Amino acid sequence: MSASQKVQQHPAFVQVQNKASYYVNTLDKELTKYPVLNNLEQRTQIPKAYAVIGGIFLLTFLHAFNALAAPVSNLVGWALPAYLSFKAIESPSPHDDVQWLTYWVVFGFFNFLESFALRVVLYYVPWYFAFKSVFIIWLQLPAFRGAQTAYYNVLKPVLANISSQTRVVAPTTSTSEPAAVHE
Repeated sequence: MSASQKVQQHPAFVQVQNKASYYVNTLDKELTKYPVLNNLEQRTQIPKAYAVIGGIFLLTFLHAFNALAAPVSNLVGWALPAYLSFKAIESPSPHDDVQWLTYWVVFGFFNFLESFALRVVLYYVPWYFAFKSVFIIWLQLPAFRGAQTAYYNVLKPVLANISSQTRVVAPTTSTSEPAAVHE
């Protein structure tokens, strides 16, 4: 019996292999809800769970090289939401429109703020773009309703405060006498 066969038959190895299979099967069942992934699986013959796991590892690898981290993070924030926004425009239901409009407002505001503080944030926060990508995914996924949560808890109060301040009209002085003309 070879060394690799002994390792493969070891109870700890078998237990890890069974756990991994369980988690991959559970992930596969969850991913079946997404038609895009089902189509990808049919076209490529790569199981959707493996494609998602591979994509996560690829993103992690690309984040390890800081020069690629920013473009990858922005791609994560743009690619799938843009596609799903186009689909939402064509669908008759307004629910997905609200999801993606809210996402784009929050994503745009976040990128606007980031443009002011990026150098400082990069200095103090290692792996910033990895955290940003996770945050963006949280915003995107309808199961978490991250975009709505961020909008209602952060953006809406800020925008309401700004809006109420712009509605205040400066007091005007009206006099019944005509203004004196200086010669």
